[in-house]
Amino acid sequence: MSSSSPPSRWPDDPRFDPLLMNIVQQARGIEPMLDVLFGFLRRKTDFFAGPSGEGSAAALATVSEAVRRHAQTADGKRAEEIEKKRREDEKKARRKKNKTEEEDRRRKKQTDEKSVAEPEVVEMGDSGGFDISGGSNTVEPPSAATEMPGKRVVPTSAAADPVSPAGKHDESKADDKVPPPLGNGGTVPGKYVWTQTLSELYLTVDLPTGTRSRDLTVNFTKGRLLIKLKGRTEPICDDTLLKPVLPDDSFWTLEDMNKLNIQLEKRNGMEWWEKVCTNDVGIDTTKIQPENSKLADLDGDTRQTVEKMMFDQRQKSMGLPTSEEQQKLDMLEKFKALHPEMDFSNTKIS
Repeated sequence: MSSSSPPSRWPDDPRFDPLLMNIVQQARGIEPMLDVLFGFLRRKTDFFAGPSGEGSAAALATVSEAVRRHAQTADGKRAEEIEKKRREDEKKARRKKNKTEEEDRRRKKQTDEKSVAEPEVVEMGDSGGFDISGGSNTVEPPSAATEMPGKRVVPTSAAADPVSPAGKHDESKADDKVPPPLGNGGTVPGKYVWTQTLSELYLTVDLPTGTRSRDLTVNFTKGRLLIKLKGRTEPICDDTLLKPVLPDDSFWTLEDMNKLNIQLEKRNGMEWWEKVCTNDVGIDTTKIQPENSKLADLDGDTRQTVEKMMFDQRQKSMGLPTSEEQQKLDMLEKFKALHPEMDFSNTKIS
């Protein structure tokens, strides 16, 4: 057999794998297998004599080139595998960090809910000022940007009994005794428990013990949520989201093979949701008590807007003037002081 013709190149041809594996096993090692291969070429071909009989230099060059080419390919694949593993490790680390931060937020909320004392009541005195219960000084109504979290502003008469001047029971003031929703969310029976911040939603779904990731189908688009468990005819959830989310910034994880955690990023990170999906039962968003630490993280203008929104929501829930209505009342009082001769008994503020 002559080696004068150009060698065939099969870089990753698997057709000869069984034959070569058999040789490796019978030779009991890679180096013995190479001895068998080069011994065959030396005995049965003119590989080492060279195509023109000049000697083994051409054979050494050919072997060196083949080894170099395959070593380069092997190094490239090894580098790709290392980079792939690095990306996977970073992704797992991010998910673990997000999961840890989520659990810390939930524990903090639960601790805060248990440790929060009865809100201090600020009563409105006869003079129209705001008397802080337990003190004798009157202060001006809190502005939208300076309202202190955890305080409720109620008229003096309403502090004793939520009854309107006409003697009828005021449902809005009676509802003020209802505690705020835990975690600013709620529970959808048979589906999930959910909490929220201004920018994110967190869903927890209880699953049968031993559930694996491949048993789950979790899809979320900007306007729909699908949760299916293998073996069940009906999905756990297949409904339209109340408002849009950002699918690319949202993710899900399986915890302890029995709990599904979903984090959805709100498209509008400056509003509270009353429910996750359109067919769920909603919560009263006026009862929401956001964490002060989250407000402190906002920039000045955004924080002022959020605090104003919180103040106005609480005022409306108690039948009291909003910040804008209070400003109009203050302007009217100043005008009345400048013009005592005028009759303002029938004046209405709209």
